[in-house]
Amino acid sequence: MRTKFELADVIDRFYTGLANKTKLTPLQTKVLGKISACRTAALGGHEEACENCGIIRFSYNSCGDRHCPKCQSSKQAFWIDDLVQNTLPVKHYHIVFTVPHQLNAVCLRNQRMYYDLLFAAVWHTLRSFSYSHHGVESGAVAVLHTWGQNLSLHPHLHCIVPAAGYTLDGQWKSIGHSVKYLYPVHQLSSAFKGKFLDSLKRALRKQNELSLFYDKVQLAYKSKWVVHCEPSLAGAEHVIKYLGQYTHRVAITNQRILNIDQGKVTFIAKDYRDRAIKKPVTLDGTEFLRRFAQHILPRRFVKIRRFGIYNHTTKRNLALQFVVEEKPGIYAIIKKKLPPETNLQRFERLTGVNPCLCPVCKTGRMVAIRELPRIRSPGDTFKNREKQI
Repeated sequence: MRTKFELADVIDRFYTGLANKTKLTPLQTKVLGKISACRTAALGGHEEACENCGIIRFSYNSCGDRHCPKCQSSKQAFWIDDLVQNTLPVKHYHIVFTVPHQLNAVCLRNQRMYYDLLFAAVWHTLRSFSYSHHGVESGAVAVLHTWGQNLSLHPHLHCIVPAAGYTLDGQWKSIGHSVKYLYPVHQLSSAFKGKFLDSLKRALRKQNELSLFYDKVQLAYKSKWVVHCEPSLAGAEHVIKYLGQYTHRVAITNQRILNIDQGKVTFIAKDYRDRAIKKPVTLDGTEFLRRFAQHILPRRFVKIRRFGIYNHTTKRNLALQFVVEEKPGIYAIIKKKLPPETNLQRFERLTGVNPCLCPVCKTGRMVAIRELPRIRSPGDTFKNREKQI
């Protein structure tokens, strides 16, 4: 069901004003255009009729962009389902690595370099701690988020780390049974800070840009860095569902947008300074869109990465040989094979929603009777379009 206000409505109303104030990149313009056209007549679609009651419905195509709030539910459900086959049935810990805002200017200058360094620094830190504290080669699944609740630039990585790994002599070892947290948080923060800033200085020096950001880097050295670590999660299935909440999120969902009026956008955001209470936040429309645009990732940038024992299929299968001996029942549940199914059947199984079911009689099946061609307008890309109900 379409919400009353959508991100596409914000783009339609405020794109021109933003383009006049800010120089958008070609990628940002393309992504905003795709989100604006998502599930509208501009992308084409098909006419459907119910086999039972004969009701007619027009269904328009999705844009499929990873920044679009309408196109992530099925991808998220499928990703979680696939991850079931690749997660070890051992204890896992959720660790969040955050970079201070003093370095946001460096991030906006070269996002690809900045985020690549962030992934590398996080994994080098986790890997060194797994060896120094437990003597094993562990792993991690890391997911990049770049936003805060008010759409400000706030790069951080959500990591799920298994409490297990290989020793130097190739033996499987479970860790973290007697500790609430996998690693000391303060030590983890200091190590991550040193590794990231060192690699960032090297990269900026190589590009002859260190002088441009020297003061900001020095401020980052003086500031306190925060690494958040939560107690271990219950089991593999809980890990998958928990991580699945973070994998395909976008900067803001349509459900959070409350109102668009008088050139302003009001949306819901959690106030973490006040017990994470949800409060309405109002921004100028162009400022809202500017903040959203800065979270558009570089083309083909990989925002979900696997490291260590989760990085390679061979390593994972070798690890399962040890785990099966300890917990064969859990492994049998996780590796339970499902009968062959189409994407539509898979989506219904995972979400409980059948998009082909008639919305009126609730019993008939919607069947496509006519294809609707794309509407290509030579005018403004962001004009208001007919929306799908």
